[in-house]
Amino acid sequence: MTAPLLHLTTPAEWRAALASGAVAPPSLGQVGFVHLSTPEQVALPADRLFHGGVDLLLLVLDPARIRVEIRFEPGVAADPASMCFPHAYGPVPASAVLAVLPYRPRPDGGFDPPVIPPTDAAGRFAVLEPSLLRRAATSEVPVTGGVTVIAAPFPASYQHNQLLVDGTATAAQVVADADRVLGGHGLHHRRTLLTGAHLADTAAGLAEHGWEVDQLVGMAAPTTPAHPCGTAHVEHLELAALRPMWDTMWQRDDPDITAAAMAQLADRHLAEEHVIDVRYLAIRQAGAVVASCLLKIDGGTALLDMMNTEPDHRGQGHGDALVREALAVAGTAGADLVVLNALARDWPRGWYARRGFVEVATSWTAGLPGLARRACAAGPG
Repeated sequence: MTAPLLHLTTPAEWRAALASGAVAPPSLGQVGFVHLSTPEQVALPADRLFHGGVDLLLLVLDPARIRVEIRFEPGVAADPASMCFPHAYGPVPASAVLAVLPYRPRPDGGFDPPVIPPTDAAGRFAVLEPSLLRRAATSEVPVTGGVTVIAAPFPASYQHNQLLVDGTATAAQVVADADRVLGGHGLHHRRTLLTGAHLADTAAGLAEHGWEVDQLVGMAAPTTPAHPCGTAHVEHLELAALRPMWDTMWQRDDPDITAAAMAQLADRHLAEEHVIDVRYLAIRQAGAVVASCLLKIDGGTALLDMMNTEPDHRGQGHGDALVREALAVAGTAGADLVVLNALARDWPRGWYARRGFVEVATSWTAGLPGLARRACAAGPG
């Protein structure tokens, strides 16, 4: 088998699988196997078991990584007689999951066969961040070409309250949807993430509408299997230890930012911990964090985020140490690929390229002028 297989689950079940390292639902002990489906089949059990459910995920599995016996066997008596489902006879490694897709029903509660993205580096990059934002949201609203995510406790995080567009949408449609949905939720900012090269004209159109538009380059690198032996000591800390450094960074970027907004920008990552494996990597000098990054592990793929070194501590190799540690930690957790976003116009793009990251995809972030993006774009140092 080479085509991906799918497993239906919930965010809580997937988070438990990330913690244990394996997909092993309660049914495994009852029937002896993990229920899987092909993309053509999965709507049938989804409709039967989860009709109308709005909190469902599809785990996209690489059959070669499952590492237990897979048998194609009949489903329930009501299924078509000719339909056999793949059953994995044993726990499925979380590392076999190449993508995690929110799976939403039609207005009538039924499910359609899903569109499975490519499972190459570009496809895995394109899926991860939007999927994370949707899982962390308190609500989402369909819009032209995608969805709007709303994270009600964190209105200061424009990243967690924005339009996620990966289909087809004109700039005028994005503007109208942003006004309708973001404005309807009492949010004063307007922001969208446009994923895919096919949205280049939409990005250009938003610039003509007065939005500030930045092109992003999706980059990817393979993980390393062994723990590095760097000169800088990278520590694994809790979020609280990074707050002072983040507050300094946000105040430097936006002198008018409030204490409440800074608290929300930090706390949003605590919310993400409920749906993805978040690691806080940092380097301290004299007890203070001077460089840090986040590593968000989602099965076989991990996202490197919030990479930053305080200006007075750059040029000391802290960024290199953090990247080496992130690649090693991700590899130890079972991921084989680490992805990140870099601004196309900024110097970190070349910095990451020199450290083995290759460009795999294009996207754009856009918002109205004068509204800070509130997503760390500082340099690794």
